[in-house]
Amino acid sequence: MRVAITGGTGFVGKHLIARHVACGDQVHYLTRKKEFGFNCGAIAYSGSLNSPMTELRRFLQGADVLYHCAAELRDEAEMESTNVVGTANLLAAATGEVGRWVQLSSTGVYGSNRNNDIDEYSELDPVNAYEKSKVDSDMLVCATADEEKLPCVLLRPSNIYGTDMPNQSIFHLISMVDKGLFFFIGKRGALATYVHVENVVDALVLCGTVGLDVNCRAYIVSDHRTLDDFIGIIASALDVRTPQKRLPESLVRAAAALLGSIPKFPLKQSRIDALTNRTVYQTDRIESELGYSINISMEEGIGELARHWKNAST
Repeated sequence: MRVAITGGTGFVGKHLIARHVACGDQVHYLTRKKEFGFNCGAIAYSGSLNSPMTELRRFLQGADVLYHCAAELRDEAEMESTNVVGTANLLAAATGEVGRWVQLSSTGVYGSNRNNDIDEYSELDPVNAYEKSKVDSDMLVCATADEEKLPCVLLRPSNIYGTDMPNQSIFHLISMVDKGLFFFIGKRGALATYVHVENVVDALVLCGTVGLDVNCRAYIVSDHRTLDDFIGIIASALDVRTPQKRLPESLVRAAAALLGSIPKFPLKQSRIDALTNRTVYQTDRIESELGYSINISMEEGIGELARHWKNAST
């Protein structure tokens, strides 16, 4: 296969490139970095989603599948330009050049509901600038797929983790467990919703290779455990005592409201939301239609993550 990847130097993109190179595919990736070529066997194209159309077409030319993984995650001022306008540019360049479009989206497009199960039929309800830009990007892709009869798949993972992840939030949580400072918030039943990066790559490859009978289809990929079990996995990997302390949610939220403005105060309302979440992202569709299954369990992946943190900290 001839494979094109945007966001190839990012967290998920690096793993996706490695997977396709290992399969013997011809892999091209787009990068803004001056020094590239870190992936042996993959061909780097210097540019961005806002490069001239001729350059984007050269990058995409003859691609059996394009994985669009590039996105601006942090700088709100750049999200419209990169996530929406950049996607529109890429779509224009892809006309007649790409066999299938696979878009790395996010379960964030479904919003911040913390108490209901979410599936692909759930209402899109983005809250922040990133989530809104991803909805706009996804809608552009689906509209073009209908107009141009371009096979297209949207993959929406929940929180992605792995030992080389740039997001440090789970590492901070692991540190709290290691130091004996972690406590549960509210009643039992909260859920930890994560998915290992290699499982996401598995899903992306299925999206890029399994036959489709529609022009645009969305799939969710995720995994979850109760927060009690999740913290237990971490404690076991660290060889420390499993936390037992539990505080009322109302008390913790009041403390966060009072002290949240203090720099580096760990309990923000968003963090409390995460630690009291009860939403499950359903994966029935990708399992039944594409044959997806979880290869790296949360017990294996989170245990590996905790041991990696411990080794790096000593």
